[in-house]
Amino acid sequence: MKKNVLFAFLGLVFLSLVAFSLSSKKAEVSEPISTTAIKWYTLEEAIQANQKSKKKFLIDFYTDWCGWCKVMDKKTFQDPTVIKYLNENFYAVKFNAEQQESISFKGKEYEFMPGGRRGIHRLAYTLLDRQASYPSFVVLNANLDRENIIKGYKTPEPFLSLLGK
Repeated sequence: MKKNVLFAFLGLVFLSLVAFSLSSKKAEVSEPISTTAIKWYTLEEAIQANQKSKKKFLIDFYTDWCGWCKVMDKKTFQDPTVIKYLNENFYAVKFNAEQQESISFKGKEYEFMPGGRRGIHRLAYTLLDRQASYPSFVVLNANLDRENIIKGYKTPEPFLSLLGK
């Protein structure tokens, strides 16, 4: 009788430890989704996060001098519906189209290309299909293949519609 009680007690302790371990690991993995701000990633961070949890990518190609890019940041990207939708469904990436640091993407190295007034980063040039205008957005699927290019300033509802909401 004592052996049965001991085995039952040890079994309950073991099951409790396993349940606690699983629940603490689950808590570590899931990150609360913000509805107050878009979680912006670098391209490298987004690719790394995508290896753990597959999502689409939204790359915001901007420049420091672009007035409509700033309006997009202040209006569309502050809208709670846009924030929630992007954070739940995309890795949102901010990418300065005139940055001069080289970037590795899909096994290829992309660098800044001087020329024109200010030059352009070759990755922006490539993903925007050689048509640089700002703001511009590129949607990539979880395999990093381009699905869509969205050009110009958009208010929240048309922007969400173009993203497939």
